[in-house]
Amino acid sequence: MPTQTRTVSPGPDARSVRTDSGEMLRAPADWALLPPGDPALTRRTKESGPTWTVQEKVGRRTFSRGVWAPTAIIESIRRQLEVERSDPAYARRRAADAERRERKQDDYVEEFRRAVLDYLDFHPHHAALAGQLATAVADHATPVGSGTVARTQRIPVEQRAEAAVVAWLRHRTTAYDHMTIPRVKGKRREVRRLLAAQSKRLLDAYRTARPADPTCPLTRALAATPAA
Repeated sequence: MPTQTRTVSPGPDARSVRTDSGEMLRAPADWALLPPGDPALTRRTKESGPTWTVQEKVGRRTFSRGVWAPTAIIESIRRQLEVERSDPAYARRRAADAERRERKQDDYVEEFRRAVLDYLDFHPHHAALAGQLATAVADHATPVGSGTVARTQRIPVEQRAEAAVVAWLRHRTTAYDHMTIPRVKGKRREVRRLLAAQSKRLLDAYRTARPADPTCPLTRALAATPAA
């Protein structure tokens, strides 16, 4: 029923959706699909009454495809927001919020880079290489919205750092990206486990005073990584 708030998936055509139970529903004639992109408009629309939130799972990730709601409510809230956003005070709040987010992100990038350095634990002879690798991993893993393990809050930052290093090495120092892996349950996980062990052995070499080998995969990968 339209009066029931639901989370649904896309249907076979533009105005249809599918419920968790597989039931097909059509959006009422006086409803419109509010696309994602304006969090304030979406939030207020969902707070104003029954809505259908459209989500689609692609692989392991779930993507928002918009929110169905009465057209009149969407347009009314959009006009309210336009008035609020035309106030200079709104622009000042937005700028202050953006500055706080930027500071928070900078703090996290530095925290994450330190965690990577702690995990690497390279011998002082290889301090420069450790710093270069930590920067490369942090630059790749920490951007907001990157979807990498560095952005999760489910595990401690120390574990995030280890996982991010192993992932970076898997893609930069092994043939993983060009492998043809059989579509057998557990096979990709097994390949990743073997490559992780290989990457950790590579790191172990830099935890000693042994001179760096300019032909080793790590040295070559860092040499090919553009400076930030």
